[in-house]
Amino acid sequence: MVLFRRTLGEVLRAARMERGLTLREVSAQARVSLGYISEIERGQKEASSELLASLCGALGMPLSLVLREASDSVAREEALAAPTPIAAARTTSGAVVASAA
Repeated sequence: MVLFRRTLGEVLRAARMERGLTLREVSAQARVSLGYISEIERGQKEASSELLASLCGALGMPLSLVLREASDSVAREEALAAPTPIAAARTTSGAVVASAA
């Protein structure tokens, strides 16, 4: 089973590391405790929409991009775990759409 909170945490961690930011820096900018951000990144806690908006602001990226990346990752994981063959196709917006073949 795919856990969205784990996937979302992975996306947030990757974004933070790509930018060369520490948990401490993101924590200060987002005004969220370092420990809580760490738990979110590890998929142990679910982030509220307000908290997610603060983290995205601290990372300098739109919430829609974070959610899109997490959604695309979930779609890939579901396709790999599906018992029947799934064909993944990209829409004109770049989103991955899975359909049974």
